Amino acid sequence: MKSLFPVFLKLEDRPVLVVGAGKVGEPKIEGLLATGARVTVVAIEVGQAAQELARAGAIGLHQRAFCPADLDGVFLAVVATALRDLNAFVFNEAKRRGVLCNVVDVPGQCDFFYPAVVRRGDLQIAISTSGQSPSLAQRIRQQLEGQFGPNYAQWVEELGETRQLVLASDLPPDQKRDLLQSLASREAFEAALVTEAEKWLRSSNRDLRAIQENLSSRGAQLADRSSEEGGGIV
Repeated sequence: MKSLFPVFLKLEDRPVLVVGAGKVGEPKIEGLLATGARVTVVAIEVGQAAQELARAGAIGLHQRAFCPADLDGVFLAVVATALRDLNAFVFNEAKRRGVLCNVVDVPGQCDFFYPAVVRRGDLQIAISTSGQSPSLAQRIRQQLEGQFGPNYAQWVEELGETRQLVLASDLPPDQKRDLLQSLASREAFEAALVTEAEKWLRSSNRDLRAIQENLSSRGAQLADRSSEEGGGIV
């Protein structure tokens, strides 16, 4: 097999078909919905999650057998059934219509593969073995999750905002490039972590002082009350 072309697709408002709505198909449906795709599901047996999505109007649901016309006007199709003959039939029909298709767990019937993905806000790192070893892709994903922690989400968002300011500035192009590259360095990320830690510590200290002041005030009030109550004892 020739090399795959790595690409991130914009599926917002694009029609996508999912054939199958069981344990394998439902996660695919939810992942597609997150992209803003217009998802239509065709399945005879439908899981609880897919039924709830249909009732909420999040997906179009046809609880029946697949027919070739279901692919009309579709941009992309995902097939997630346990029926090999049906999977092959849908794939061949999609190919005949020029519709990109993925038959889950059948590399030979896939125009594209689902990669293992590390997600940190707008940062996405995708790992693929071209269907050869999904287990290896998952292992690498776990390693990268440790390397790129949750703090990257906020940092990437801040980088995006800063980038717009830099690009809109009157700096020469070379300086803009150098500045953007320095902002995206490991050192800049570590500095951002230190800044966030300092903010957290200052906030924590303020909260701690407020708690201490509150406790001191309550303690003084209790002491005064005890003194007043004890003053009448002979």
